Amino acid sequence: MNKPVYIAAYHQSEFGKLMGMTVPEIINASVNGVCGEIKADPSVVDVGSVGATCTYTLNQQGLLAGLMATVPGLAGKPIESVENACASGGQAILSVIYKLLLGLGDVGIAVGFEKMRDSEGKMDGKLIGQALGVFSHPDERAGKTYIFPHIFAEVMADYMKTHGVTERDLAYVSSIEYGNANSNPYAQMKKIKVTLDDCANIGDRNKYIIEGLPLKTYDCSQITDGYAAVIVATEEGLKRLGVAKADAVQIAGYAQATDSLLRAERNVLKAEGARTAMNKAYEMAGLTPQDVNVAELHDCFTVMGAIGTEVIGKAPYGQGAKYWVDGKARVDGECGINTSGGLIAKGHPVGATGVAMLGWSAWQLLGRVPAPLQVKHAKAAATFNIGGPICASVCTVLTPGA
Repeated sequence: MNKPVYIAAYHQSEFGKLMGMTVPEIINASVNGVCGEIKADPSVVDVGSVGATCTYTLNQQGLLAGLMATVPGLAGKPIESVENACASGGQAILSVIYKLLLGLGDVGIAVGFEKMRDSEGKMDGKLIGQALGVFSHPDERAGKTYIFPHIFAEVMADYMKTHGVTERDLAYVSSIEYGNANSNPYAQMKKIKVTLDDCANIGDRNKYIIEGLPLKTYDCSQITDGYAAVIVATEEGLKRLGVAKADAVQIAGYAQATDSLLRAERNVLKAEGARTAMNKAYEMAGLTPQDVNVAELHDCFTVMGAIGTEVIGKAPYGQGAKYWVDGKARVDGECGINTSGGLIAKGHPVGATGVAMLGWSAWQLLGRVPAPLQVKHAKAAATFNIGGPICASVCTVLTPGA
């Protein structure tokens, strides 16, 4: 039952601070916001899914599906909550696709969000570190205060040593993404201007995070509030919604793979599960990496910008950082990667991230992003969303609907 599915609408908040907004309000705004993009009533939705990661620990809220069902028109419908660490947003979209393929309906909604800051927009770094740290293997937490920055600092050091890459090489990822974010009105860091030297060198705003390891402040993604939602529809669903294929984007390929959470059991740099998922998505879409000139990657840290470039097939193993150094990832390069600003500068509201990757890529293919960020002749897009230390991977390939 592999019938075509499309993104019929996308909506997101500005990423950064949602201040006093509550979890029920965030879900309500997500649903009504995306429905409003195409002037549809939420009652037209047949199935739904909502993804978030830290709601138990940071917001003391579970059963998110029940909160979605409080939106008028959604009660009594098949809705589920999903969690796959930082891949929760991508997983929520797959959840909706699978429901549509099972024949449970023709129109679905996927919401992703995270509320990581308090009502004044402040963050508790230690609390957030603990909340995110539970998504690592317990055997690999010892001696780590901030678990994931520490884990990816080790990955960064391994990547540099294995492939002869420098801190400055990886700084190209963050400097290019901050530049992109300056033109993205939804980006958390849109007002922050940095140079390559700012990102590469130690300074007042750029310090080493873990003693003895190369990870610095500008190598890291943000602590972010935000939400994002997509309406996914079959061809019949598009007709019901009154959305022409020319105004939609096809999710032409999609796949998911999960590796062992234990890094000791695998070569994280080769990201074999992620590559498997990405290759399956390309195969389903009938495309190759050479056909793609837009991509949104899970750059939780700059090293993932490099590894992600390899996973989507734009650079050979070990050459991902060079792709950025050579300018090929720029808006006007061979493939515009993270033109949104990526997790590093657009922001990383954990559950929303995977949804936002597809949404921004859809806007690219529809020619709807701000002019300085628009990839010319955008023809196909790849997305790569991960959870944990490249453990859970959701990969998609998008093409114009018409």
